Amino acid sequence: MEIKTMAEYAAEGTSPEVLFWVGCSGSFDDRAKKITKAFVKLLNKANVKFAVLGTEEGCTGDPAKRAGNEFLFQMQAMMNIQVFDGYGVKKIVTACPHCFNTLKNEYPELGGNYEVVHHTEFLKSLLEEGRLTIEGGQFKGKRITFHDPCYLGRANKIYEAPRDLIQKLDAELVEMKRAKKNGLCCGAGGAQMFKEPEKGNKDINMERTEDTLATQPNIIATGCPFCNTMLTDGVKFNHKEGEIQVLDVAEMIANAEDL
Repeated sequence: MEIKTMAEYAAEGTSPEVLFWVGCSGSFDDRAKKITKAFVKLLNKANVKFAVLGTEEGCTGDPAKRAGNEFLFQMQAMMNIQVFDGYGVKKIVTACPHCFNTLKNEYPELGGNYEVVHHTEFLKSLLEEGRLTIEGGQFKGKRITFHDPCYLGRANKIYEAPRDLIQKLDAELVEMKRAKKNGLCCGAGGAQMFKEPEKGNKDINMERTEDTLATQPNIIATGCPFCNTMLTDGVKFNHKEGEIQVLDVAEMIANAEDL
């Protein structure tokens, strides 16, 4: 995929409309790369002038901060802020709620002030501006339940943007009993993604997967690569992978359009 970097824009003396922050999951995890590609296809379809940082992108520092290493977090954040400010970045979009929350709420105290939007919010704005259209396609009439990522939902009160997009697909949105502000964590936040769980009666992603299965969905939708991994594992554990898909909202829109 031909994607321009901030360095290439700077060499031309121009700047893009928005910086797409890919994040470590979207860059290195094979499953999350599909979300990255789907979102890029949608940006291209809407003729959005965007760029990535490429090799200049480092971790936001979210896992370090959640795990208690504030010093490492500040080092990682300051390096990124220097890169952003060097390129005059104003607006950032990301498909990862962990990156979104850290860039939006924790970089300002270190001097990094930017407009940061989650990809579901950005796609909704493109829709409202008429730059992007959504058709139901293969998702028409399908039962879809949406799992609220903690850092998108409870932490930043963004509940409606992903749901509005799902309903634009002419799908049947079925809510779990624990949804929106009462949503249950998938178990990957707080740097838990990178370690084995402590001993207990049940892994939290299994508990959350049971919530999703209770809605009898065709598709479990989410807006976070970490949640995607945890719920996919839960679906496989329940031997339901043949009948239930776990998809990011961006993938659903791109797939409906057959981009």
